[in-house]
Amino acid sequence: MMAWRRAAIGLAGATLFMAGCASTPGTRGDPLEGVNRVVFSFNEELDKIVLKPVATGYEKVLPQFVRTGIENAFNNFNDAWSAVNHLLQAKPAAALEMGLRFGVNTVFGFGGLLDLAGEAGIERRPEDFGQTLGRWGLPPGPFLVLPLLGPSTLRDTAALSLDLRAVPEAFLDERAARWALGSLHVISVRAGLLTATRTLDEIALDKYSLIRDGYLARRRKLVYDGDPPDEPESPDNDATEATEPK
Repeated sequence: MMAWRRAAIGLAGATLFMAGCASTPGTRGDPLEGVNRVVFSFNEELDKIVLKPVATGYEKVLPQFVRTGIENAFNNFNDAWSAVNHLLQAKPAAALEMGLRFGVNTVFGFGGLLDLAGEAGIERRPEDFGQTLGRWGLPPGPFLVLPLLGPSTLRDTAALSLDLRAVPEAFLDERAARWALGSLHVISVRAGLLTATRTLDEIALDKYSLIRDGYLARRRKLVYDGDPPDEPESPDNDATEATEPK
């Protein structure tokens, strides 16, 4: 699911902060911090009791090549949505490249189980509708932690209504099949985060603030295609006031 991919973004960003630029709680604008921390604690407990044990079992039971194939198939489906968002962002070359990537892997990679396009040097450039809104100037708004879905912003939360319609399970008619495929999707993504979460659990003094700052920094970088401008000076370095590209 898109939200779980964004959780991966938060963990990737947190890794960058652990490399030497971590901030302390409250250094970034977070007007909903009190509520966010309550929801964050709920999500952590749910992950500890259900998701992490299931993902750990999934990792132990299934061979690496099977897990890689499942992950490739879900990523391949996301490539099609990325192509749409590149087009919506007026980036036709990137849209064409992602469309080509999706076509090659779907036709010749057995529905995306094999990442032949990646082996051929066609880079994956994931985009979602939250990034598209940011591309056209919509600011991120305050940081939010969503129940079950994890880190987000007001803008990314608004975009979820479309992003969640672009996952493979959303195209299934039978409810049981949707739940089964959706569960596999979540477990696959969570299994891919096991190493990162182990590192965070061992190192982070304040996991919430590290994931928050990592998420905001990484999302901003993605909106600007890896080259964000300097943030405007402000007393509290409020990330929610950063201006997105127009």
